[in-house]
Amino acid sequence: QSELNSFLWTIKRDPPSYFFGTIHVPYTRVWDFIPENSKKAFQQSHIVYFELDLTDPYTISALASCQLLPQGENLQDVLPHDIYRRLKQHLEYVKLMMPSWMTPDQRGKGLYADYLFNAIAGNWERKRPVWVMLMVNSLTEVDIKSRGMPVLDLYLAQEAERLRKQTGAVEKVEEQCHPLNGLNFSQVVFALNQTLLQQESLRAGSLQIPYTTEDLIKHYNCGDLSSIIFNRDTSQVPNFTNATLPAHERITAQEIDSYFRQELIYKRNERMGRRVKDLLEEYPDKSFFFAFGAGHFMGNNTVIDVLRKEGYEVEHTPAGQAVNNRKYPKTLLAFSSSSPAHSPYVASQELPLPLHPQKEEEEEEELLPHLLFPDGIDDVLEKVDRKYKKKKKKQQKKQRLRQFNDLWVRLEESATDPPPQIRIINGYITVEPQPRGHGQSSHARADTGSAHQLSHSLFLSLLTLTLHMIRLH
Repeated sequence: QSELNSFLWTIKRDPPSYFFGTIHVPYTRVWDFIPENSKKAFQQSHIVYFELDLTDPYTISALASCQLLPQGENLQDVLPHDIYRRLKQHLEYVKLMMPSWMTPDQRGKGLYADYLFNAIAGNWERKRPVWVMLMVNSLTEVDIKSRGMPVLDLYLAQEAERLRKQTGAVEKVEEQCHPLNGLNFSQVVFALNQTLLQQESLRAGSLQIPYTTEDLIKHYNCGDLSSIIFNRDTSQVPNFTNATLPAHERITAQEIDSYFRQELIYKRNERMGRRVKDLLEEYPDKSFFFAFGAGHFMGNNTVIDVLRKEGYEVEHTPAGQAVNNRKYPKTLLAFSSSSPAHSPYVASQELPLPLHPQKEEEEEEELLPHLLFPDGIDDVLEKVDRKYKKKKKKQQKKQRLRQFNDLWVRLEESATDPPPQIRIINGYITVEPQPRGHGQSSHARADTGSAHQLSHSLFLSLLTLTLHMIRLH
């Protein structure tokens, strides 16, 4: 354990809180290299906070709307003709190659090349050029092969949900999204052109990407706490500055890199740090686990620096060092939804806490007394039907799994279901289950479900009558 990496920092207070650095790669590639004390800090903390609320539907819809051009505009109308033509050619190449990029495991999970491509690039002509640039940057063989497995921060969100911890976020979608839309048009066209040039060179075999996903994983697993590569992962924007550019283009590239560094790293670090401070001060008796991109904790002007300036003691926690929230080891404490901490920038999710674990079993056993001791058969039928509907609704709510994949959605295990409807936002996939077929077939399935409920209800009614007759005799 002591030789493993550590992206854990302890905020010294009672109880302690923690910063944990994540990266946007499939969690299976890094999980075994994360030390036990980091996992224990996560498990023992009362509340887990992320950059964005990964489980809020508003997050997805806001990201989608932020990417789109104004109503009535298409990419062909705004891009220079040559760049538009090359973009179209490159996307045709990707679509042709994608079946050979997919892995057997992905196909087994129901991810197929055609609808995955349509999910990523299907609406590309309606997107703003800066988002198309990011889309092209993520349409590589390595990135495609990683689709379908939750990335690290999403996996932590799933685990927090499974453990019924309260979760929240320190940023609004707009605060991450609008800086990207803030580049002027000439800078965006330059960035898109450079991205296309890079992809075209890769296709021709004349270019090697300086930082790949594999490099990112290697640096993370080896515990490289100073690598600039993590800032790239945090901002999710390629680096356009390189020595081969002409002088005037190099200036433009440096301006873009500087803009993104200021807007997507430094300003966000300041904002995130202030909001962490607000939460710590508002709830001094609660232990927080803040899971942000690792780049927010490295280099200059980090989130940690913001906390230290405010007088907090924050120290790096090596892999072998014990963590213990002795003050509240077993209690999960919830915020009030009207709390000042839930101002617009904090999107928190109120989750039911396991205060009464036997409640559901008691409610299930409640059906029997109502059946055996009715005031009248009409009352019995009404009560049974009401209880059945209530129980059914609760079970559906309990069993309704959030569907995440990549950063946002979890795919179901079954590969027998039809391909879900997938949308990908800046490399984040959203999956919506799609009915098996359309038109009459979906109605038929709905009718089948209704018939099943009806037959179940009739069965309960007959059971009620039988029991009633037994009591009478």
